[in-house]
Amino acid sequence: MTVLILGGTAEARTLAAQLFERGVTVVSSLAGRVARPRLPVGEVRVGGFGGVEGLTAWLREHSVRAVVDATHPFAERIGANAVRATRVANVPLLRLARPGWQPVEGDRWQWAADIGEAAAMLPSLGTRVFLTSGRQGLAAFAALDALWFLIRCVDPPDSPLPRHHEVLLARGPYEVAGERALMTEHGIDVLVTKDSGGTMTAAKLTAARELGLPVVVVRRPPRLCADETAEVTEAVEWVLSR
Repeated sequence: MTVLILGGTAEARTLAAQLFERGVTVVSSLAGRVARPRLPVGEVRVGGFGGVEGLTAWLREHSVRAVVDATHPFAERIGANAVRATRVANVPLLRLARPGWQPVEGDRWQWAADIGEAAAMLPSLGTRVFLTSGRQGLAAFAALDALWFLIRCVDPPDSPLPRHHEVLLARGPYEVAGERALMTEHGIDVLVTKDSGGTMTAAKLTAARELGLPVVVVRRPPRLCADETAEVTEAVEWVLSR
């Protein structure tokens, strides 16, 4: 059987490795937005499929038995395309999604519906922003000339960017001590993040709590896939039962 994993996440890589060990033919598809991605075992393809029609044709051409959508929680377009294409091609689809973050005692979180709302909230929360929402959507912050931004992302971001900023290129995982030191060094008084979930980048939330900083958390967009799990082991069992 051939299984298509839509991913680029740590969960996608773990799933690919476990299926590969069981003799399953795995093709992992990466969006190609990161210059030097961490590659999973097995066959890897990079780039889009050409929308719903292209993905449907690819599934049929390669006789795919099952698809696992293990993409980032904010990868809306490929998620929606996967739902529609698998329905047309009559291929079962599973969504493998890490749980979102949850606030604990001492957190000063404020939820935003999207990046635009997050940007609108900032002027009332602080003047020195640690922006960790990725390089997509940075244009929403470009007009906030009264604020200073420390922008952390894996690859160099595209314009437009806020007038007053510093770009920090880095890739997780991060540790609490390092995140706390980074925020203190730059005088950060508000953190912005997407609800990515997982442990790779969660240290910034702990550091912000310890420093008493407000955090703007962008909510996850809704996903349409009916079958969903947060556990790689359950995803493996689901694939093997197809």
